[in-house]
Amino acid sequence: MRLWSIHPCYLDSKGLVALWREALLAQAVLKGETKGYRHHPQLIRFKECSNPLAAIASYLIAVYDEALQRGYNFNRSKILNRPMRSRIPVTRGQLDFEFNHVKKKLAKRNPVLFKELNSVSRPKPNALFCVKRGPVEKWESQ
Repeated sequence: MRLWSIHPCYLDSKGLVALWREALLAQAVLKGETKGYRHHPQLIRFKECSNPLAAIASYLIAVYDEALQRGYNFNRSKILNRPMRSRIPVTRGQLDFEFNHVKKKLAKRNPVLFKELNSVSRPKPNALFCVKRGPVEKWESQ
């Protein structure tokens, strides 16, 4: 499971569809509807929120909005909760780590997008997150 902190605009179509599916899986996990993935480190920041389902709803809405902007037909009714009003902090180190990770994938899978992303020096986060100083998140190495 990979729930990117970076804005979904940096993903190619394959990455965006995979993110939608994985975020829906995360929603099911947070709702207690699965046996697997319950202790996945990517879920820590959602679980630490006062309302994890509202947090994942906010995340999913950002992914949905990107898909809508691209003309994709994602089903918004799959987002089960209202979004939360607050934002979750993410470190600049984490964003940079993820951005480099996605660029490595795109170098092979989508060289045109990879080339475009080389001009981005400070990637934006998913709308759920606010950026703070700091290294790669601790849960990344779990």
